[in-house]
Amino acid sequence: MSTLFLRTLRDDPADAEVPSHKLLVRAGYVRRVAPGVYSWLPLGLRVLKAIEDIVREEMNAIGAQEILLPALLPREPYEATNRWTEYGDALFRLKDRKGADMLLGPTHEELFAQLVKGEYSSYKDMPVILYQIQTKYRDEERPRAGILRGREFVMKDAYSFDLDEAGLKKAYDLHREAYQKIFERLQVKYVIVSATSGAMGGSASEEFLAEAEVGEDTFVRCLESGYAANVEAVVTRAPEPRPIEGLPEAVVHDTPGTETIDSLVEWANANLDGEFTAADTLKNVMVKLHAPGKDPEIIGVGVPGDREVDMKRLEASVSPAEVELLTDADFAANPFLVKGYIGPKALQANGVRYLVDPRVVDGTSWITGADEPGRHYFGLVAGRDFTPDGTIEAAEVRDGDPSPDGAGVLVSAKGIEIGHIFQLGQKYTDAFEVDVLGENGKPVRLTQGSYGIGVSRLVAVIAEQSHDDKGLRWPRSVAPFDVHLVIANKDEAAIAGAEKLAADLDAAGIEVLLDDRKASPGVKFKDAELLGMPTVVVVGRGYANGTIEIRDRFTGEATEVAVDGAVDAIVGAVRA
Repeated sequence: MSTLFLRTLRDDPADAEVPSHKLLVRAGYVRRVAPGVYSWLPLGLRVLKAIEDIVREEMNAIGAQEILLPALLPREPYEATNRWTEYGDALFRLKDRKGADMLLGPTHEELFAQLVKGEYSSYKDMPVILYQIQTKYRDEERPRAGILRGREFVMKDAYSFDLDEAGLKKAYDLHREAYQKIFERLQVKYVIVSATSGAMGGSASEEFLAEAEVGEDTFVRCLESGYAANVEAVVTRAPEPRPIEGLPEAVVHDTPGTETIDSLVEWANANLDGEFTAADTLKNVMVKLHAPGKDPEIIGVGVPGDREVDMKRLEASVSPAEVELLTDADFAANPFLVKGYIGPKALQANGVRYLVDPRVVDGTSWITGADEPGRHYFGLVAGRDFTPDGTIEAAEVRDGDPSPDGAGVLVSAKGIEIGHIFQLGQKYTDAFEVDVLGENGKPVRLTQGSYGIGVSRLVAVIAEQSHDDKGLRWPRSVAPFDVHLVIANKDEAAIAGAEKLAADLDAAGIEVLLDDRKASPGVKFKDAELLGMPTVVVVGRGYANGTIEIRDRFTGEATEVAVDGAVDAIVGAVRA
């Protein structure tokens, strides 16, 4: 360590919010260059490369072939799939000296489709799986948590090309199994959840989420059945329609000062017979959609009043359109929108598209706005008094909600996305007309899958899940070194003995980080805990009595062994 390019820090960096960010910086694994941009120092790079190697081994095992495409890409392929626009501000755009539009690649579906089109022309060439481990770029609005959410990151992206849906399904399943093996080798605690496809497009999609309290993704699962999904992908179990016949006619009441759901419920309970809750009300939220290549559209979203609109779910439902809440100027330009009293009738009378939560089925009766200041409808019935233009998944998902598979209730948890697999279908092969000649002599349009793993993010995920209050703790599969050998004795014989022990371990195939610095034993021990090698060996005062100490960084267990048998004991501990 006396020559290792490493400086550990005693204090957390000021911008660090989560444990992995604090520890990776303090331990000298990474250094911040700019928001969301980090340098990898020797120890951090070793962990990153170890993860890459595991990913590479499991990808090669399913017959995938590694290639490497450029990160600097032309505009045209992304224009052909509309993703030049769909990616919005998240895309790093630039111009070359001749004024041509370029971008830094966020993902490479287009380029892989073009590559296969240029190289292959016959069904005999199929199927094929290609992948790369490469630096990607996304202009995150709020990069945070160090390398967990950066603007430059390392990703493994793989792409399968098949003649039909059955082939795609097989490739998808191969990747799903490979990912499980990868994450098990990395000792990451994870869950597979149903997901939405977003700007990627395609049909089936699943995310691999690492369980972590600091995660930005909320997912839900049913403990009874094993169902799990990202909240954006949860499909609400719609109740059966109810009979409309015999329901009383809707009545308009003057409800002054009831712009909020709480005040409306309070008024109803104070002035009308019966007991009312927020679940009896229909909340109408107005948003503006900005779809690529289209004029902005104002829509109404109706949800039961006891639930908030989840903007992530709403955005997933209308993707690739972007969502914006209405401004005062929008309300002024549309005087039929009366803040606090918006109802379905005025929306439909003025041609505003009105989408409702799946729970708003025919025959359900609601308290909702009457489109006049201080007035509400009571008993407005869906399917009789108003007819929505469709349903939308936009309401928040809550613990205790029925599971979509009908097997129990949902509970929520936080996770970090570490992998995502997509059955893209023909979105990209259609865009570039990626055909091969079929067995019958006719062109066959290929079908594509896309499969990503956040390689650099996994460094932070493992740190997040494995650290303790003393520092990092790396699983053996990715640890920068097998053994951290601490010289805690100034005696020349002990120093020479430690150096010989390091050399003998190296000869036995054990990678050793030798702390030969002139620092105090206390400083060395603190650094050994911070750096997180799974096995720490101490050559200290016991050396004079013919013993050294082996410490397990995960369990904290310390064992004294004889110097003569130290190599065998350490090798046994490392390979146990």
